[in-house]
Amino acid sequence: MILPLHNQLKTRVRAVLAERYEISDPGLNIPVETPPNRTLGDLGTPVAFDLARRLRKAPRAIAQEIATALGPIPGIIKVEAAPNGYLNVFLDRPAFLLARLGLAGTLPAAPTRLDKTIVEHTAINPNKAAHIGHLRNSALGDTLVRALRFRGNPVEVQNYIDDTGVQVADVVVGFREFEKIDLAGARHLAETTRFDYYCWDLYARVTEWYAGDKQRLQIRAATLHDIEHGVEPTASLAAFIADTVVRAHLKTMARLNIDYQLLTWEGDILRLKFWARAFDVLKQTGAVFLQTEGRLAGCWVMKIDDAPATDADPPADPAADDVEEREKVIVRSNGTVTYVGKDMAYQFWKSGLLGHDFHYRPFATRLAGDILWATTSDTSLAVAEHPAFGAAAATYNVIDVRQAYLQKLLKQALAAIGHQAEADRLTHFSYEMVALSHATAKELGFAPPPDSDEAKRPFVEVSGRKGLGVKADDLIDRVIDKAMKEVDRRQPELPEPERRRIAEAIGIAAVRYFLIKYSRTKVIAFDIDEALSFEGESGPYLQYAVVRANNIFQKLQDRLGIDEASLLAPLPTARPDFINGTDGDHELWALVLEASRLDEVVEQVVRTLEFAVLAKYGFGLAQMFNAFYHRAQILNEERDEVRRWRAAAVVYFRMQLTRMLDLMGVAVPPRM
Repeated sequence: MILPLHNQLKTRVRAVLAERYEISDPGLNIPVETPPNRTLGDLGTPVAFDLARRLRKAPRAIAQEIATALGPIPGIIKVEAAPNGYLNVFLDRPAFLLARLGLAGTLPAAPTRLDKTIVEHTAINPNKAAHIGHLRNSALGDTLVRALRFRGNPVEVQNYIDDTGVQVADVVVGFREFEKIDLAGARHLAETTRFDYYCWDLYARVTEWYAGDKQRLQIRAATLHDIEHGVEPTASLAAFIADTVVRAHLKTMARLNIDYQLLTWEGDILRLKFWARAFDVLKQTGAVFLQTEGRLAGCWVMKIDDAPATDADPPADPAADDVEEREKVIVRSNGTVTYVGKDMAYQFWKSGLLGHDFHYRPFATRLAGDILWATTSDTSLAVAEHPAFGAAAATYNVIDVRQAYLQKLLKQALAAIGHQAEADRLTHFSYEMVALSHATAKELGFAPPPDSDEAKRPFVEVSGRKGLGVKADDLIDRVIDKAMKEVDRRQPELPEPERRRIAEAIGIAAVRYFLIKYSRTKVIAFDIDEALSFEGESGPYLQYAVVRANNIFQKLQDRLGIDEASLLAPLPTARPDFINGTDGDHELWALVLEASRLDEVVEQVVRTLEFAVLAKYGFGLAQMFNAFYHRAQILNEERDEVRRWRAAAVVYFRMQLTRMLDLMGVAVPPRM
């Protein structure tokens, strides 16, 4: 890892600036960069350029003065002032690598971060099977969780379950109006069919049924009312549907190594009167007020910044004035709270501002074997001993870009009740939709008619509401099956169960890497063949680089009887000429230095929420290793010390790329 050295360098430069120039500005930026080639140093900083105007000196003169005054810095052998004014920093290469392999010296302590962060992601409506679009949310959210934990943040992972929404009501309508199925019948279906798939088809049929006669929407409204108010038998049927579908979602996400700590159920927010408490706070602070005139008369509204209208807003009145257009309905005139209000109450709880808590119950077993908890409003199910949930210092809500307006309102509500700091620490991690490439759509049976407008578009859109979508499990199955064919071709001698395990690892890597390798602001068209490529920018390509590194040491063991530990053990006393590039060859050290940048890259992606940067870093590192593998032989190298230093570089590369893959929830198979 490279950031501890960055921090040591910055600390010493700040000390010099204070001592020599009496500059003690804590906000002064001291950028640390990586020079374009190793002859210019391993690190560099242009801090002298930023000081030139203030000190009225040439950058080169300032750089020279700083370099002279720096004194010794652990891990750094020299700092030079370049003619252009840069400070070029040269690391103690052997000590750097040996410390990171645990062979000599000690590593600087990692920073300690104590403030809890909540990451809420996935939030699939519990009315049907998960689809491909949900996978992008979960892959991004889970990678964010792993990145935050990598840098030392305590993270609580939540999955919000909208069990009282119209989508669940629609499936209840389908059971009652179409299938004539009650709770007992639904239980039988769950035991004898793929329940989430059954609900998928039923939901699409209900959508078409509404379109045939808009009066039927009154049935939805009545059903939704019964669910929200616990009216039987509707409430129990809805609860069973949501519970069963959520358990199916958890199995789907577990296939991608995605896990949660808490399921928060919207129904509990309603039953525990979270909104009533939040509403009181909003009224007391004047954040909301009762509108007494105009089209919103009788509604409790919140003044908002300029923002586009949404489907949840009342129809626009051409005669309405500008003031009304800047008011958002929080409670309708009939007394029902909008989804915005429920989300405000939930966010207040996340930020520790509600003064009220859920009850909690064990729900399932997590991937690590501990308890997945769920909220409950039923005290008979509540468990007294449970982890402390909510009350986070920072919150990330992973929700697609279409929810930007809602997230803006949540931040505004926090600020309006006097909690600007909490508003500033609420982050909407947005992303664009997922479509299919035409080739993949055809393979999965969703190709549009050749003469249609859809066929002329660069990708094929999907719609779960219309039943035109790719179920997540179907996609994962198809990717794994195609990976299995490749494994069968490459490793026919392996037993079938082992080939299957390898194919599953490759398939998961293919899906997860593809979903983060594009900018989150870009609509992506998922393509199975591109995702599974062993040669291109893909998860399997990165896995293969680690497998190739492992094979080097297996062959050393088989051919020379040298295991990894004994190969590296003599390095602390070996001559450092080769790693120092005495002969002008810096390729080995370049691989080590690039591998060390993982923590720097993680900091960047957490700051920008652009996880495509992480994917591209891993791809570039794998490419660098593959080039090194072909040019710098280890197995056939006769010079003992050269072989050992090369092996050490490969061990460190393997360690870092494996960590990078773990950040995406990707495991490395034993063979490929």
